[in-house]
Amino acid sequence: MKIINTKFQGLKVIKGVNHHDKRGYLREVFRNEFFTNKKLTFWIMSKSKKNVIRGLHLQKKFQQGKYVSVLQGKIFDVAVDLRKKSKTFGKYFSIILSEKNSKSIFIPPGFAHGFCGLDKNNQVLYGCTNYRSKKNEVGILWNDSSFKIKWPVKKASISTKDKKNITFKIYKDTFL
Repeated sequence: MKIINTKFQGLKVIKGVNHHDKRGYLREVFRNEFFTNKKLTFWIMSKSKKNVIRGLHLQKKFQQGKYVSVLQGKIFDVAVDLRKKSKTFGKYFSIILSEKNSKSIFIPPGFAHGFCGLDKNNQVLYGCTNYRSKKNEVGILWNDSSFKIKWPVKKASISTKDKKNITFKIYKDTFL
């Protein structure tokens, strides 16, 4: 495994290696030695169809760092820096994560996170540094024009809940 730093402080790309043989492959997904100061206490998995966009989600209190890896399929993954004093505040990082490219990402606390499913079936595994707190959840609109995210989909499938997410302006005015 290889850790790749980004211009976003604390946000890291992890390049895994698939070991193939005639039976299939073995892939190391996470090594604690690379994240000794992070404790992933809550693990979840999601399954999404093609063109499904989930996000942009975050916890306002009890913020979560997230380790995101794709077990099946391919996603366009997005992290938006909402750390007020960060040099990259309000900017986004995007990457393709897939079963094939064996890339994962660690997103530190203080980011909103979302993704778009690119294959027919996409299974995503998340390790989080904090438990989910339903009453502390907040969402920012996936297509907020402030971010200028170039989502790779023409007709997105969005949940009813995510359609009600707030704008970045409302987020800044309310929570910062």
